[in-house]
Amino acid sequence: MIRNTNAGWGNVARWLHWILALAIIGMIAFGWWMNHIPARPDRFFYRSIHADIGYVILLLTVLRLVWRTVNPTPALPADSRPWQKLAARISHGALYLVVIVVIMLGWAHSGAHIPDYSDFFGLVHVPQFTSPDRAAAGAYEDRHIFFAYVLLALIAVHLIAALWHQFIRRDRVVARMVTGEAEAG
Repeated sequence: MIRNTNAGWGNVARWLHWILALAIIGMIAFGWWMNHIPARPDRFFYRSIHADIGYVILLLTVLRLVWRTVNPTPALPADSRPWQKLAARISHGALYLVVIVVIMLGWAHSGAHIPDYSDFFGLVHVPQFTSPDRAAAGAYEDRHIFFAYVLLALIAVHLIAALWHQFIRRDRVVARMVTGEAEAG
């Protein structure tokens, strides 16, 4: 099934979820590596690739949000308590919000950095919305890194919740995102 139903996630939502999950975790690891390697002449190249992938993640995140808006969100199991439903809604909203905040801070850093990271894989120029300013670039970068750690914490909470659903509740919530299987019963 391509579209979501009230009981399960469709192929588009599942593929976007897993592509974004791998890309975001990869970008956090890549960003950590970039900031911990000794200064080298090709550092700008790595930062440019990081920025280019960030633009792609922003585009995929927006597509995912649009897809989620025009498709039903599968319901949590019927025996879920109201606080669990609220926690799920808040944590998913926080994940989307912080992904966008991290990317926008990275994009702001790109425009403030001299030179900027606006050359998208050498194909097109990505418009920048900040002006060159070393102090601002440093501030944007610091906030970008801080919120990347916030995102990492939210991902950990998401994984713990998934493990709780899979191994403690055994309610097939994880199976819906892995295989698209609808909730049993």
